[in-house]
Amino acid sequence: MKTLEKKSWLFTTILLLGITLVSCNSESKKVEQKTLAINVKEQTKTDKVKKTVKEPIVFLTGYDKGNETFYKNASEYFKSKNYKIVNGQYSIEEIINWLNNNTNNEVYGEIHIVNKSNPYNGLSLETLVKGEKLSSETLRRAIVKGELPILNEAVNKKTQIIMHANGLGENEDLLKTIKDAFYADELPNVIASPYYSIFNGEFSKHYLAKPYYVFYPTAHSPGKVDLSKEIAKKYPNEKDISWYDALNNENERYVGEAYFTKVNIPIKFELDYHNSDDELPKFKIAEEVMDFIEQHDELYAQVKKLNIPLEKFRWRWSVKNSTLIIKGSTTCLTVLKPLIKPYGELEHIKPDTNNKRLYETH
Repeated sequence: MKTLEKKSWLFTTILLLGITLVSCNSESKKVEQKTLAINVKEQTKTDKVKKTVKEPIVFLTGYDKGNETFYKNASEYFKSKNYKIVNGQYSIEEIINWLNNNTNNEVYGEIHIVNKSNPYNGLSLETLVKGEKLSSETLRRAIVKGELPILNEAVNKKTQIIMHANGLGENEDLLKTIKDAFYADELPNVIASPYYSIFNGEFSKHYLAKPYYVFYPTAHSPGKVDLSKEIAKKYPNEKDISWYDALNNENERYVGEAYFTKVNIPIKFELDYHNSDDELPKFKIAEEVMDFIEQHDELYAQVKKLNIPLEKFRWRWSVKNSTLIIKGSTTCLTVLKPLIKPYGELEHIKPDTNNKRLYETH
């Protein structure tokens, strides 16, 4: 009788164990099938959002005036590289709108923005259409106020937004703000050089040049001899440039030869005395205007921001109704020294955006 009970118990145990194993196998298969389904779904989702990197695109954000050929030269250079050229977009707002309207689930690897500029006059590129010129202040204000369009998926963390604007690499605040303005799901890389970007030169279609500056009141040049002495004193460590020759040379006649360009830099103040307790000042000589500017912190701060001495401006003033108008103008001579290779044959250094000695990346 006991033997029969033992056999019955053993059979029951084996039966329950078998049912448990079958159940576990069944649940395991269900988990495996569920995991497989999730993986397939995620893979499908990944494939769906996968983007193709588009060919480089170039925004020419201005047009040539008179005898200027800057944008024409830049266009020819980028066309020779088979890059897509876009004209007529003169503001950050228009560039973002263009990207939103011409991107089909694709990301750009390189976005080139070309603007004729200098560190003193700033960029001619506008922040908003028919708005203020681009600066870190105007762009940040437009971002905070929500005045800029939101960029769709035209960029990612691998996108390079390359700014071809003279000396812009030294403007860290603006570059960081441009990076924020072009944020999509990820932040792009913004790249610019502290050097001048020259297109269609005699010996290279694109090269970089180091700038040196000297100023004088517009229409009151002291002469090239005095200016060459002044700029030599300003840059005592630069021994390779004949400053007098450079200030008389408008073109690079051989590879690496220094030459100069000229631009006028204006500044203007308008002070309304209609509701002021202060008496409207009357000036007789320019020195009185400079003293007046120095005594008013808000005016002097604007001149100081340019890092150009007050005496380097030609000052004029007038009164219209109760408004005092002060205008200043300085002429800037920029000596450009093309960057050349320190070894081998005499040739320009290639403008490689991956070269940290040539370009700043933010």
